[in-house]
Amino acid sequence: MRACAEGVLLYPVYALLFADTGLTTAEISSLFAIWSVVSFACEIPAGALADTWSRKRLYVLGEFTTATGFALWLIWPSYPGFALGFALWGLGGALSSGTLESIVYDELGDSTAYAEVIGRADTTGLLAMLGATLLAAPAFTHGGYPLVGAISIATVTLGGLLALGLPDFDRTSESPASTSGYLSTLRSGLTEATGGNVARAVLVAAAVPGFSALDEYLPLLAGDKRASTAQVPLLFAVTALAMAAGSALAGRIPPATPRPLAVALLLASVTLATGALVPHLAGMMLVSAAFGLLQFAMVHAESRLQESIAGPSRTTILSVAGFGAEVFAVLLYAGFALPLPLPLLFALSAIPLLLTAFLPRRSS
Repeated sequence: MRACAEGVLLYPVYALLFADTGLTTAEISSLFAIWSVVSFACEIPAGALADTWSRKRLYVLGEFTTATGFALWLIWPSYPGFALGFALWGLGGALSSGTLESIVYDELGDSTAYAEVIGRADTTGLLAMLGATLLAAPAFTHGGYPLVGAISIATVTLGGLLALGLPDFDRTSESPASTSGYLSTLRSGLTEATGGNVARAVLVAAAVPGFSALDEYLPLLAGDKRASTAQVPLLFAVTALAMAAGSALAGRIPPATPRPLAVALLLASVTLATGALVPHLAGMMLVSAAFGLLQFAMVHAESRLQESIAGPSRTTILSVAGFGAEVFAVLLYAGFALPLPLPLLFALSAIPLLLTAFLPRRSS
């Protein structure tokens, strides 16, 4: 469930590309809808395909598919080109979702070692995302959208090429990727994901990343606290650094017991609500701390889910959690449509986050 925008320079400016091409706000919103629908529709089926075929090959295919989508934006800068590019990005994200995590856990076979490796990877990814955000402006100044797009395509393609060197168990030698094998794998994964301790772990691993969708509203919250336009990127940098610190810390604390995860979620809910309600820009520091705690919780929730999976449909179950995270995010967006002050909406969102803190418990 790694962020797809890590190191991609297009991410901070692609909405501007669409607007500069002449698209209306409604058309841009429809592009986001296409992206979401494709991601939703392909998430779980792609997970089952990874378990039936090859996780490494599917991950590589996903990266190349995403890069192709970005290339279409540059080659065909119009609504049809953008729509097809978003569809490919959604498909590529679904193909990549859960596959890399499954490969890492299969190699390590231990939740503590997994949390350490993924914590480091997330820290590196978040810092890369911060660096990409800072580099987007000078890159655009020197080469416009073509340069920003070319660097983004190269970054994603390089990620796919590097993934070719990852280990992988070829499942075709034991379970041919036939229709019956695929359906059996899908059914097995869905059954395990909805039963016993795995279901609880899936729920937590889906809910926690869902709350990270709050970052879409951080510029608005900062503006509500009278931050200037120039200050908003700096606040984003503080949040990114807090999240990187959360990932790094998660890798140092073993996730074998639910206590660190529950405490992190509890503290995140308190700091989020408090920071949102403080009518001063200093409150954003508490909000940033809440995102750092959320990132810590994401690593531990995913590690506990990995440890709870006993069957062969690991990527399918991780994809169920990824699908659930998207559902939680959509519900959050719907909640923020309520006609209430933004700080109050942030504070109210801390209530379900607080309830999530009581979900983790040690598996019997």
